[in-house]
Amino acid sequence: MPVSPQPAEARNAGTGTRIVHGAVWGGVWCREGVSVSRMGMRIDNACACGASPASAHKGYLLGGLVWFTIPFALATSLGLAGNALNVALDSNDANAGLVPPASATALIGREGGVLMIIMLFMAITSTGSAECIAVSSLWAYDCYRTYFNKEATGKQILMHSRIVVCVWAVVMFLLSIILNEIGVGLGWVYNFMGIVIGSAVVPIALVITHEALSAKWAMLAAAGGQVAAVIMWLVVASSQAEENGYPAGEISVDSTGILYAQLAGNCVAIGFSGIICLIGSCVSPMNFDWDIMIKGITLVGGDGGENSATLGADWESKPEFLLEAKAWIFNYGWMWTLFLTVAWPVLSIPFGVFGKSTFQLWASVALCWGWTAGLTIIFLPLWENRTTIKNVLTCTTVPIGGAAKPAGTTETATA
Repeated sequence: MPVSPQPAEARNAGTGTRIVHGAVWGGVWCREGVSVSRMGMRIDNACACGASPASAHKGYLLGGLVWFTIPFALATSLGLAGNALNVALDSNDANAGLVPPASATALIGREGGVLMIIMLFMAITSTGSAECIAVSSLWAYDCYRTYFNKEATGKQILMHSRIVVCVWAVVMFLLSIILNEIGVGLGWVYNFMGIVIGSAVVPIALVITHEALSAKWAMLAAAGGQVAAVIMWLVVASSQAEENGYPAGEISVDSTGILYAQLAGNCVAIGFSGIICLIGSCVSPMNFDWDIMIKGITLVGGDGGENSATLGADWESKPEFLLEAKAWIFNYGWMWTLFLTVAWPVLSIPFGVFGKSTFQLWASVALCWGWTAGLTIIFLPLWENRTTIKNVLTCTTVPIGGAAKPAGTTETATA
C-alpha cells in the first residue's frame, strides 16, 4: 500500500520536539538496558558466547551488542513496515508487543506470523530458562547454603535448585497472567523494571571492582535507591497527570506510564544509589581482601563441580589474567557505551528528517548488524567450544583444569 508523501514543512514541523521526546525515550531505554544487563537478563547470550571461562567477559559484552539488534533491527524493519502498511493497531496493541507479528503477517502472510511465533518462543524459553537457573542458584548457594545449612551437600543443593526452578517457572507464569489481566503492557513493565532494579546497578558494579564499598552500604544503596526511585516516579506521574489528559493528581497504570515519570524514576534509581555508595566508601571504607575470592570460594562435590577449586584451566583463575580481563572489559565497555548512547544519537541529529538515501543507509546498517549478530551468536559458541564438542563426539576424557592455554595469551597484567 503506497504511503502519501508529506510536504517538507509538515515533515520538519516539531522536529525539535520529537528530538527531545526521542532523547527522553532513549534515556529510559539506556538506563533500563544497563539495569537489565547488570541483573543478568542477557546472561543467556553471555553464557553462549562464554563457552570457556576465559571468554566470559567478552561474552557479556558481545551478548549486549547482539541483544541491541532486537530494538534496532526490528524497529527499523517491522516497526516502520507497520506504519507504511497502515497496520490497524492502537497504542494498547503496540504496548502489548503486537507490532512485529502484525507487520510480519501483513508483509508475507501467515508464514510471517508463524516465523514470529517461532522467534518469540525461542526468545522466551531462552530468557526464561536463564532466569530460572539464576534464581535457583541464588537460593541454593546465597540463601540456603549461606544461612540455613552451611554444611549442605551437593545432593541437597542440587535438590533445592531443581525445586526452585519449578517454583520460579510457576511464579513467572502467574505473574504474566496477573499483569495481562490488569492491563499492564510490555512497554510499561520494561520501563518499570529500571525503576525497581536500577538501584542495584552501581552497588553491584562497585562491589566487584572496588575494595572500599562494604556489603552493608551496598545493600543500603540498593534499597534506598529503590525507595527513592519509586517515590520520584509516583510524584512525577501525579504532577503530570493533568497535562497528559488524566485527572489531576491521578496515580494509575496510565499515568505512571508517562515517559517523563519513568525517566525520573530510572535516573533517581541509579543516581541516588550511586551517591549512597560514594558516601559509604568515604565514611567507612572496607578495604576488601580480594584473596577471599580465590581461596575462600569452592564448589561443592555432588552438585556438578566435584570439589573443583576453579572452572576451566588453571591459568584462567590467576590474578594476572583476571586483571587483564578487567582492563579489557573496562576499555571496550566504556567505548561501546559512549558510542551507542552518545556518539550515535548526536551524529544522527544533523540529518533531521531522514531522506530516502539516508534511510537506505540506516536500513543497511540495521540489516548488516542483524545478520552479523545472528550468525555470531549461533556459530561463535560452537567455534569456541569446538574442543569440548570434539571430545564429546569422540568420547575423549580430559582432566579438569588440564586444558592448554591458547597461543597468544599472556599471563602478565596489562591494567
